[in-house]
Amino acid sequence: MRATVDRAGLDPQGRLPKVQVRRVRKGDLSRVKDVLEQTFGDFLERQLGTRPRQAFSGAQYVHHRWLMEPWGCFVAEEDNAKIVGTALAVAWGSVGLLGPVAVLTNYQNQTIGQQLIRATQEFFDENKTALQGVMTYPTSAKHLALYHKFGYRPKALTALMSRVLDRSAPRPATKLARGPLTVRRYSQLEETKKKATLGRVHRITNALYRGLDLSKEVEIVDGLALGDTLLLERARDLVGFAVVHTPGVSEAPAGTLYVKYMAIDPAQKRVEHLEQFVAAVEDFGHELGVQRVVLPVYLRYWLAYSTLVRCGYQVDFTMLRMQKGKQEDYEDPTHLVLDDWR
Repeated sequence: MRATVDRAGLDPQGRLPKVQVRRVRKGDLSRVKDVLEQTFGDFLERQLGTRPRQAFSGAQYVHHRWLMEPWGCFVAEEDNAKIVGTALAVAWGSVGLLGPVAVLTNYQNQTIGQQLIRATQEFFDENKTALQGVMTYPTSAKHLALYHKFGYRPKALTALMSRVLDRSAPRPATKLARGPLTVRRYSQLEETKKKATLGRVHRITNALYRGLDLSKEVEIVDGLALGDTLLLERARDLVGFAVVHTPGVSEAPAGTLYVKYMAIDPAQKRVEHLEQFVAAVEDFGHELGVQRVVLPVYLRYWLAYSTLVRCGYQVDFTMLRMQKGKQEDYEDPTHLVLDDWR
């Protein structure tokens, strides 16, 4: 749905500043990418004492997210010429995700970030999202304070976990589920069957949180060949699915297979299903020749986290999930879900 018309933000005294907030246009994409890289590079340099060669290790966030959700992508522009900040947002059905949000270092502390977040909130309101979330750095008081102003509350950490793929090393033993499980790729389905498959995927996400819908994520990964969506099946029954990004122009870091979202049907939530699905993702990684697999897990999904530890995954770093809105039927610790809200 379209949000309201583009408008300029106001400074604390109600005056019209030189910086205005508007939606991203196609010609902005490379500059938006530069703003993200420069801002987060500056932040990480302050945190770590050394500047990383690439702020996101080769992961890309701008082009495909704009194509997927153009009405949720905003920039702050100075004098109708220079882009000094950006905020990206997407609606997964009833769940709205905010981020990344970035303002160039020299333009911070001027309410620009707040103006950008207000614009994304209007987008969420237009789309009637019931729950909104954002991921931030747990050690950054500045980020925590910014999102707190808009009603986001700290919930729990998300662990970004990885495992190096080594064919010569033994894979941790996994239990075998009852009945044969098979894995198919969404990209290899006939076009006439893809819509029905999206419906099956939605039944799983809707059971996890009412209205949660990953259809746009599945379609953009397929349409732009960013990776694939793996379907874990038993006969005609969909047991689980995983949206997987492969290196290149996706959200996967260089040399890495990255799972954006994985879920086992709550009606079939057996640990052995998750173990076998993770093994299938690793097989996909071996086939592609990548060096490692990255899996995100929200630590309130304790059973999923414990399963990844048993499968040999280690925590690379953690991010803090902040949320606001309706949450009553969310965060069952026994749900077998791997999701990244960055």
